[in-house]
Amino acid sequence: MKDSNFLKEHNARMMWHPMTSPKDSIDNPPKIITDSSGVSVTDIDGHTVIDAVGGLWNVNLGYSCQPVKDAIADQLARLPYYSTFRGTSNDAAIELSYELNDFFAPDGMQRAFYTSGGSDSVESALRLARQYHKLRGEAGRTKFLSLKKGYHGTHVGAASVNGNANFRNAYEPLLPGCFHIPAPYTYRNPFNETDPEKLAQLCVAALEDEIAFQGANTIAAMIMEPILGAGGVIPPHKSFAPMVQEICNRNGILLITDEVITAYGRTGAWSGARLWGIQPDMMCTAKAITNGFFPFGAVMIGERLVDVFEGNADAKIAHGYTYSGHPVGAAAALACLAETKRLNVIENAAARGAQMFDGCKALQDKHDIIGDVRGGHGLMTAIEMVSDRASKKPIDGASTATVQEVAYQSGAMIRVSGPNIILSPSLVLTEQDVTKILAALDAGFAAV
Repeated sequence: MKDSNFLKEHNARMMWHPMTSPKDSIDNPPKIITDSSGVSVTDIDGHTVIDAVGGLWNVNLGYSCQPVKDAIADQLARLPYYSTFRGTSNDAAIELSYELNDFFAPDGMQRAFYTSGGSDSVESALRLARQYHKLRGEAGRTKFLSLKKGYHGTHVGAASVNGNANFRNAYEPLLPGCFHIPAPYTYRNPFNETDPEKLAQLCVAALEDEIAFQGANTIAAMIMEPILGAGGVIPPHKSFAPMVQEICNRNGILLITDEVITAYGRTGAWSGARLWGIQPDMMCTAKAITNGFFPFGAVMIGERLVDVFEGNADAKIAHGYTYSGHPVGAAAALACLAETKRLNVIENAAARGAQMFDGCKALQDKHDIIGDVRGGHGLMTAIEMVSDRASKKPIDGASTATVQEVAYQSGAMIRVSGPNIILSPSLVLTEQDVTKILAALDAGFAAV
């Protein structure tokens, strides 16, 4: 391994980092993380902090989850790779399919299609949605609906259904036929409506209006996150998702839930669909499926698609990835799912999530820099920072950088996205860990 001087000298000089500019990475060198234990990470200078980001929403079981590490090592020794393209399979992928279909059966899921990650899962679901309608003789159903502020990944199709211009503008023109509905975001919305239930009804009315305008017979699917994550943790009113499902079903539109963040316990329920009591046609999963230890994802597929694709010689899935059903990833996912269920992480996610949300609300009472706190469903919380509460003017970048750095020096790695601090720690963190994160945030806010 190169020494610390070498690593610091070359930090960001020969690698372009996602979600920032090469110049920013040079001007503000990234933290070099070299070690981890439990729910904490350590940088190259030996500074250890609680990881309030949970890797990137994905290290649900912490960094010391030995069963997953052992499963990866054992599978590498036995079968490090083989394709699952037509004609071949592997035992780990077959076993995982059985376990995932059992796990997601309450959501109405019956089959799995494997990918390399979340963007792949979204791309796959969009393709399968179009193919489903073609197989049914409705080839004109090619359009997609999604929510503004929603995040669905970075592939061309995924970016096209994204509802945030930050991930779109530099790469347009994107996939045609993608249309966006206002999100149930009580702090900022075009209706100036702060009541969550009334806002849900207004957003649903906008959805119905868009369907009528486009023509239901031209729309393939609606894709949405059960709780919007990267867009700033925006939980809808409990009535929202059931209303969306009813509208989609009534109009023959497939409903895809993007569960890349919300599946496997993050919300305090085993899936976002289950949290709201709906059964989508497909669920996109990834991230926590292997605890972040191996790039892997799965699209879970419901009854409507199963009925159309299976037993049909014309239903060839001309889509897939070199690493679809990778045996090492499948082995990691098997171990991760078993450990996730053994620990029953939804209980701790709910309890610690309530502690985190209440603690952030208390910080809002203390610091005028906090305009809004969102969460209340498991371990996903956002703090939206403003320079002026009355006008809701977003905070400047220099101030957010100060909050982030002081919080880091005070013991917590936090993630800043625009004016939002997004908190998504491991689901196994303790009450004391949450207290430390809140104290670090307090110090960060006090420094501005």
